[in-house]
Amino acid sequence: MSECLYESHLQSLPLLHRGKVRDNYTVGDDRLLMVTTDRLSAFDVVMSEPIPDKGRVLTRMALFWFDLLADVVPNHLTGAAPESVVTPDEVDQVRGRSMLVKRLTPLPVEAVVRGYLIGSGWKDYQASGAICGIALPAGLELAQQLPEPIFTPASKAQGGEHDENISFDEMAHRVGAPRAEQVRTVSLALYEKARRHAATRGILIADTKFEFGLDAQGTLHLMDEVLTADSSRFWPADSYRTGISPPSFDKQFVRDYLETVPDWNKQAPAPKLPPEVVARTAEKYREALQRLTGQELGEE
Repeated sequence: MSECLYESHLQSLPLLHRGKVRDNYTVGDDRLLMVTTDRLSAFDVVMSEPIPDKGRVLTRMALFWFDLLADVVPNHLTGAAPESVVTPDEVDQVRGRSMLVKRLTPLPVEAVVRGYLIGSGWKDYQASGAICGIALPAGLELAQQLPEPIFTPASKAQGGEHDENISFDEMAHRVGAPRAEQVRTVSLALYEKARRHAATRGILIADTKFEFGLDAQGTLHLMDEVLTADSSRFWPADSYRTGISPPSFDKQFVRDYLETVPDWNKQAPAPKLPPEVVARTAEKYREALQRLTGQELGEE
């Protein structure tokens, strides 16, 4: 197991942005180095304790999916090794947890695809019988599979704010109708191909979030991360049933623990995570990688 990396400190490259999980550095005018740390956020608050191997798991999983889905839409990968753009004494900070990517202009929306009724979609459905303006049949249960996957965009939150579901018409207003149609079509195609693969591995993809950007020619690219345990809900098919929130391969242990902390208002600073919660969360991330990709950390 590698040492945890809570925060990267690369002196050889300018730091562009430090997000909840990723540290992004500029590489010339046209590339970025994305370093995935072992930080974890829950309820939009970054925890003080790192999750061992989380950054390496997320990176390995994203690279697997970028490769599998490359025939659906171009992605941001350059194919160059992240170690090639840092100094020798910084290689340990980037090896196995970084991607050297094209610098794109991000679209100002999250592209969410839902195959099952859970999370904020369940709340919307209970209140209105619809999700993001898409009417659904009456009488659906929590975690039930939808008649067909639906595309439900969200606004991209700034500075720690929560993403908010928006209608497709609102997305079209923000990015233009032709681009909105393209993103919807591509997102549903990505989900369908990923869903079919995951099913062969005994995993249900309840929902997932894609991010897209444009290159200088206006070509749409899949970017950031894709189908990781941070951006998706993965459920084990063998224990799935409707009417309950199924166990998932992500930070659910952390969320469940935080819900038991008295008087915490879901604002920073976060409560300290017990070692057993950290360990169980790390175990779930590694299990997701193995079950979905057949890979173990350490394999190249």
